Amino acid sequence: MKISLVQMNSQLDRDSNLRAAENLMLQAIARDTPDLIVLPEHFDWSGGTVAEKLAAADHMPGGDAYRMLQAFAARQKVWIHGGSLLERVDGSSKIYNTTVVFDPEGNEVGRYRKVHLFDIEAPDGKMYRESATVAPGESLFVYESGGFRIGCAICYDLRFPRLFDALADAGVDVVILPAAFTLQTGKDHWEVLCRARAIEHQVYFVACGQWGGYTAADGDRRFTYGNSLVCDPWGQVIARAVDQVGVVSAHLDLDRVAAVRKLIPAASHKVSFVDQARVNRGCSRSERCNSSCSSPVQTFGAPISSTASTHKLWHHILVATSFTAAR
Repeated sequence: MKISLVQMNSQLDRDSNLRAAENLMLQAIARDTPDLIVLPEHFDWSGGTVAEKLAAADHMPGGDAYRMLQAFAARQKVWIHGGSLLERVDGSSKIYNTTVVFDPEGNEVGRYRKVHLFDIEAPDGKMYRESATVAPGESLFVYESGGFRIGCAICYDLRFPRLFDALADAGVDVVILPAAFTLQTGKDHWEVLCRARAIEHQVYFVACGQWGGYTAADGDRRFTYGNSLVCDPWGQVIARAVDQVGVVSAHLDLDRVAAVRKLIPAASHKVSFVDQARVNRGCSRSERCNSSCSSPVQTFGAPISSTASTHKLWHHILVATSFTAAR
């Protein structure tokens, strides 16, 4: 399967962003004839105030960005992994940061709403508070295309390995992550995290980013890292975008996935540590806690994942399987 990543520099202008996305997708079709096109996070809108973001959000189905992707997929007979859009929900004071996937007939295959929200202070002191506008998603999404099983994630999700553990347990061969990674964090963490996720789960890791500057709520210029890339299941970077708006493409090969998993059958060696953790808190004894310890300050038998926000998602993975041939 051939996949094309569209690297954009979206701004506070929906019409301009949608025209740019469509033109870049047309370039990908003309040059590389991909089976699947991936757009970055917030391809429809970047930056602005909370009020501007809320006003820019669209309903799904419907909305200009949704309809453009749907029509393009049907007209060009191509799969589209629609980066992420601002999704409006009636009756809610917040929106979702949502990936939507269309098949080559323009049918919506499904959606993924970003789970982990970007509330951090960057090394340069800039504050990011995604949760001021966005509500977190509550489930994961997997779909099938071209014989591959594909898992969805968005940007900050990259830092939370249990989400990818859950996708791996669902049998994915590919993970697609649209992003708008900051320049500050991206230069140190982007590639190493993408390669780590590919290596850990022996999957193709497809990371499609925003590149360049945009205007934040306070009028400040902020910058995204770009460097859209594809890692193979061995962790090698097999395609990477240059520092500009554009398209980068790569071939994905199921035989490569099978070969890597045969060399290192990590999935068959996987051990679950749920119910195995023993936590030593203030005990004077040197050994790890166990059921024979009578100390009132001991906590033992705590599941490793019991306090992880991603744990609840393991039982909420939506799988779309009716749109492609069997693997």
